Amino acid sequence: MSQSWSSFLRARGFGRRAFTLTVLSLLLVALAILASLSATRAFSVPTPNDDAALLNGFRHVEVASVSDAIEKLSGEKMYMSHRMRPIFGSKFAGVALTVQLKKEENRDPGALQGMLAAIDQGGPNSVYVMVVENGVDIAGMGGLMGTAMAARNFSGAVIDGGVRDVAYLQKIGFPVFALGVVPSTSVNHYRFAGANVPVVCDGVAVNAGAFIMADADGVVVVPRAKAAEVLAVAQDMDFKEHSMYGYIEKLKSIEEAVKKFGRL
Repeated sequence: MSQSWSSFLRARGFGRRAFTLTVLSLLLVALAILASLSATRAFSVPTPNDDAALLNGFRHVEVASVSDAIEKLSGEKMYMSHRMRPIFGSKFAGVALTVQLKKEENRDPGALQGMLAAIDQGGPNSVYVMVVENGVDIAGMGGLMGTAMAARNFSGAVIDGGVRDVAYLQKIGFPVFALGVVPSTSVNHYRFAGANVPVVCDGVAVNAGAFIMADADGVVVVPRAKAAEVLAVAQDMDFKEHSMYGYIEKLKSIEEAVKKFGRL
């Protein structure tokens, strides 16, 4: 430190030690600010377990790839059967809101109230997964329930049972997968048995909060704990498969394409 600078500091009550401590304090404050900014940026970036990031990823992969990914990772078959079909061509991904109806003849006007309350508790990205006990010929939902789900920005509905009012559901563009189209009603024949409870929908175990994907190939269920890993594998499978189309057309050989990409 120069003589003049030292004299200046001493004239104002600063010694060498005080000056050094002041500089160190300023550096520590600057480092704390930088760490805070870095933490804020890191927190704002979606993590692999963030629902929004996962749903965005699942919306851009094929249901078949997701199904294959689950089977590859765990050996489980988490896809619904060929009976579960859309009322019109659609593709969606969301989070399961489960509802169970049990068969019971009744004249209780409140027997199905819980079924309706569950809809009003759902919101954006919800998928209404309803199981109607022995209900292949019973409409679990129709236009009124579909309108409420659409108004609350549900992603779609999957019904282990029938659906009705399909013309209106098509008109409003609300996607529904069901076992069939029937004009019947569940009123007086069924009772609400629970919401956000574990259910078995068309042979597949579904817990509330599980990820549901649906497209022209059908419906698949992804357990929440495995979602990030399943998505990563499904994305890799999708990329390989989509890359193979042009390769097959060029070489006119599926054997060569499978040999190169390892995907079938």
